[in-house]
Amino acid sequence: MIRDLTDTTTKDISKTLVRLRNEVGAMALGRVLTLIIVVDDADAAEAIEVANHASRQHPCRIIVLIAGDRRGRNRLDAQIRLGGDAGASEIVVLRLYGPLAKHGPSVVVPLILPDSPIVAWWPGEAPGDVASDPIGAMAQRRITDAAEHRNSRLMLKKRAKTYQPGDTDLSWTRITRWRGLLAAALDQPPYEPVTEAVVSGAPDSPSTDLLAAWLAHRLKVPVQRVATPRGSGIGAVRLERKSGPIDLVRPGDTIATLSQPGQPDRRITLPRREAREILADELRRLDPDNTYEDALLDGLQKLRPVRLSAAEAAKAGKAPDPDQARRLAERLSRDDSAKEAMAMITSPPAPDRSEVEQVHSATVRKLAGKRTPREKEAAAQPRQRKAARPASSEKSSAAKTSPSRKGSS
Repeated sequence: MIRDLTDTTTKDISKTLVRLRNEVGAMALGRVLTLIIVVDDADAAEAIEVANHASRQHPCRIIVLIAGDRRGRNRLDAQIRLGGDAGASEIVVLRLYGPLAKHGPSVVVPLILPDSPIVAWWPGEAPGDVASDPIGAMAQRRITDAAEHRNSRLMLKKRAKTYQPGDTDLSWTRITRWRGLLAAALDQPPYEPVTEAVVSGAPDSPSTDLLAAWLAHRLKVPVQRVATPRGSGIGAVRLERKSGPIDLVRPGDTIATLSQPGQPDRRITLPRREAREILADELRRLDPDNTYEDALLDGLQKLRPVRLSAAEAAKAGKAPDPDQARRLAERLSRDDSAKEAMAMITSPPAPDRSEVEQVHSATVRKLAGKRTPREKEAAAQPRQRKAARPASSEKSSAAKTSPSRKGSS
């Protein structure tokens, strides 16, 4: 259900929400938080779709704040979505015009769910200091995305300077699986310390910087950052140990390989994470992310500058070779397909047609009440078991009556 309200007020929006909720039913009462989305009109449709899918795991009231043309008189247009058009949420889209466009927080406050956490999300470019922003100041969690800025590395440095508990970035959420795989690899023998690390990634990938910063903070070792082509994201991670390196390489967009000494090479599905998935991950927690704080404030300062490309580093033996990892992934895929083919159980093909004489004789026996050889064998088995019982009982009784060796000695 979608209802448009033109040149309205927040009071009329609240009344319409209550009336529509009564018409749709009580499905809009179990909201766990209020999600405020500050977005441009051009990106609003995509942001609403992402939030709609994320809300299926976290039912909430979504308030989309769009600042329109600031010329002309004050005007507030709203759109309310409930039911199938809002997933597990209720969506209120607010478009502010004229001088009212500067007073978004005042318009949002009457529509916030009472006694529920507030999460603010900037899908595009966010303010330099989100904690001091009027919308961010009222939120317990503030979600940004450094990848949406022209200079993502500079934006990460600004986030570090203005960080407040509750700040987080989707560039950090994108590397959750990378961090889990690397931590799991280090939990396996041999339990040797890492001496240094190399992270390959695109220069416009803040996720690569945060992954390298996390390794630098947690492992307390030098971490070198090498560059892959722009737009390629994270390419590979190498952790050097005495027994040999641990290489986690993603030569494409989906499949990665994990190689380490003493373990068979593995082919891992490691796709790029979609926005709806990572937003749902961030909505799961409302407390400050201390791990992100450590990587942002401490790890970024320890990174070495980018001096080599990934190809140069691979040629010098300092980083994994993406082409070699691609060939390894293809070989492992062929091996897995061969194992599945060998393990497949095939039944013998059915005969094209049955023998007429066999069918006729079987029908005659069935009508005459004669049993087939299989039925005779099944009927004989209970009689054999019954005949074997007295012999076993006689042996047991004899054993009870006979004196034991210990008693006779």
